[in-house]
Amino acid sequence: MLQVSQSSSEAARRFIAFVNASPTPFHAVHNASVRLEASGFKKIREADDWEKTLQPRGKYYFTRNQSSLVAFTIPPNWKQGAGLSIVATHVDSPNLRVRPISKRERTGYLQVGVETYGGGIWHSWFDRDLSLAGRVVVTQQDGTFQSKLIKVDRPLLRIPSLAIHLDRNVNDNLKFNQETEFVPILGLVAETLNKKSKDDKVLNATAASIQGNHHPALLSVIANELSVSPEEIHDFELHLYDTQPSVLGGIDNEFMFSPRMDNQVCSFCAVDAISTYVSSSNFNLLEGNVNCIALFNHEEIGSVSTSGAESSLIPSLLQRLSPTPALHSQSVARSFLISADMGHAIHPNFTSKHEDNHQPTMNGGIVIKTNAKQKYASDAIGSFVVKKLVERKGGKVQEYEVRNDMACGSTVGPMLSKLGLRTVDVGNAMLSMHSIRETAGSHDVQNAIDLFTSFFEGFTELDKTLTVD
Repeated sequence: MLQVSQSSSEAARRFIAFVNASPTPFHAVHNASVRLEASGFKKIREADDWEKTLQPRGKYYFTRNQSSLVAFTIPPNWKQGAGLSIVATHVDSPNLRVRPISKRERTGYLQVGVETYGGGIWHSWFDRDLSLAGRVVVTQQDGTFQSKLIKVDRPLLRIPSLAIHLDRNVNDNLKFNQETEFVPILGLVAETLNKKSKDDKVLNATAASIQGNHHPALLSVIANELSVSPEEIHDFELHLYDTQPSVLGGIDNEFMFSPRMDNQVCSFCAVDAISTYVSSSNFNLLEGNVNCIALFNHEEIGSVSTSGAESSLIPSLLQRLSPTPALHSQSVARSFLISADMGHAIHPNFTSKHEDNHQPTMNGGIVIKTNAKQKYASDAIGSFVVKKLVERKGGKVQEYEVRNDMACGSTVGPMLSKLGLRTVDVGNAMLSMHSIRETAGSHDVQNAIDLFTSFFEGFTELDKTLTVD
């Protein structure tokens, strides 16, 4: 049996606490911010003029739209034109999201209209104890408005499967209509009829009112969670999530069973690595690149948004740190980006889905992802850099390349490489990617933290020894 070291077990448990508290990108960014501030990072805002106030050994972070985050550190002798050493991840995962008008009723059931987000394994959402989390725009006591996070910690919703007696062929050919046969139930109409109150009536509705768009019972739950009245709720973005907690599992706790590991594992590891690195002696001795992590939103739907990898987040940071054309070009040339996203472990029941010589295993070390068509941004230079960085920590690497008769997925790596940044794609091996319950290796959490820590500590010196152009 695999023996999981104490540090690996502790890292896995820290991740499990993080993912259990982060059912949405909004929560993941909030919890990452809390960890960074505990490590001495100072929050700055994109709207402020902070370039002139950056200090040597400074630690900074900013968020955008509550759903993406960039954190960076300033080396002791930093000068404009220095490169950035970036770990880029994403915090979104396939899920179901409440529609702007969600109120539905059918045959005595209260239902909630939802839209699918990303490429989920949707049948895995049947018969799960689901609840709601996200952000809500509410009225403050002083008449202003604020976007507040919400996480309802009890099962509210369920998508019941059809009994086998009514679909005898279900085990041979499971198909369902995502619009008409994939609608969660919230409760029974008869139950709510007995609880009618004045809050159920929509009086003098305005353009900013959403009272008529959703079941009063649903708005009441949200209002109670936030200690406001239903009328003080003006809009929201609510995601469905599985209330079953993430856990360690397997005969030797070598696995993690959890939702959203693609890609909260890599996001957590990036936050953990930079938070730990700034507390080490290496932080005060290092010169060279600005070390940076970027947690993006909307990777699962193409990254085209204000908070996605195709946004101005990284270009803006590069420009603000090195504002002239010459300095900007120097900074790009000196930079390096690790695109960190989960990868596919060999599946014991479907071994034919992997190329014979590229079969990563869970807990087998960092996976370098390569694709000749550049669905992954890795090349020989990037792979070499990762291998040397992993070697510094005594770790192992694995290689993944898709079969020629299968399509290849992608990451934030290729789109960020268009900026001119040297880029490599890596990840941890996992099973059941995009299921509501995924499986990954508990030891690999520490493996990723070690790689990112080695990157922050050692890339600048390694880069000095490498001649390419």
